[in-house]
Amino acid sequence: MKRTKFYDIHKNLGAKLVDFAGFEMPVQYSSIIAEHKAVRNSVGVFDVSHMGEFFVSGPEAEKLIQHVTVNNVANLNDGKVQYSAMCYEDGGIVDDLLVYQISDQKFMLVVNASNIEKDLAWINSNNRFDAKIENESDDYSLLAVQGPNSNMVINKFLGKEIDIEYYTFLTEDYEDLEMIVSRTGYTGELGFELYFKGNVEQAAKIWNAIFKAGEEFEIRPVGLAARDSLRLEKGFCLYGNDIDKTTNTIEAGLGWITKLKKEDFIGKEVLVSTKSIGPERKLVAMVAEEKAFPRQGYEIAVNGEIVGKITSGTVSPILEKPIALGYVNTECANLDSEMNWIIRNKEIKVKIVKLPFVG
Repeated sequence: MKRTKFYDIHKNLGAKLVDFAGFEMPVQYSSIIAEHKAVRNSVGVFDVSHMGEFFVSGPEAEKLIQHVTVNNVANLNDGKVQYSAMCYEDGGIVDDLLVYQISDQKFMLVVNASNIEKDLAWINSNNRFDAKIENESDDYSLLAVQGPNSNMVINKFLGKEIDIEYYTFLTEDYEDLEMIVSRTGYTGELGFELYFKGNVEQAAKIWNAIFKAGEEFEIRPVGLAARDSLRLEKGFCLYGNDIDKTTNTIEAGLGWITKLKKEDFIGKEVLVSTKSIGPERKLVAMVAEEKAFPRQGYEIAVNGEIVGKITSGTVSPILEKPIALGYVNTECANLDSEMNWIIRNKEIKVKIVKLPFVG
């Protein structure tokens, strides 16, 4: 398994390490609920260095990205970030990703760790443009500092006030290291991401400096388990659970990033048709009042008839209720509709609610 440059730190902190996308990653350090609440109430730090970073450059870099992604890259300008997705010809999702515009001829694509090789092959196979693709995933470390106090921590860490809007980024020098500082996040809280190249010693120095800056806010390291429960409370999709090659962006509720009026892009024809006719199923958010633990793959029923399956589920640490995302037949997908999760042959009554689960 691969290891990030923070591996020794995770081990010394007593983290439970698991195989995730080929990396030995911390799933939790202490209590998942405590880590989750630290991000909601103050600030936490995630090592997400397993994510992939591709740099696309050249005179037709924008044209290539326009061709392989569903969002409209022309809406970007330097220093802006865009959430998007890549689709196959049949509309199935290759991956969801972030597009950073560094200049009009240079972009950074941030992709899911489990899809790095697949995504790289897909983009290369569709590159008929004057554009160069460089995979620098192994060179970059990435820390996500998330929570309502994250801005104060970052300001203290950098020794200056950083005031950037949501989905924008800038570059900062930190002790001779060039660092991309962005404001996106996968928790739904105020948060910042720090991308940088550096050796193990430099990475440790940055980690320690961030934690020193966050001492007064009781900053704590957060593992992948709490990252998952945090994103689920906000209704953010997870590739491999809520979206994959068998789902398209319209049925997944990602129509807002799917710009069907832009020039031809891969999967457009199917997505236009799906939008016009209407999807056969939709991704919905569900809440139960009864004690239960919903898991991916559990069936969803209405009046004894199976109408869908859960794609992601947990017990919300904030609501203290079972919550889940899942695909159900469109005719059943109305807000406030009632249905049942089938858990160990028992029916658990649930209701479709509006996202996010936690505001």
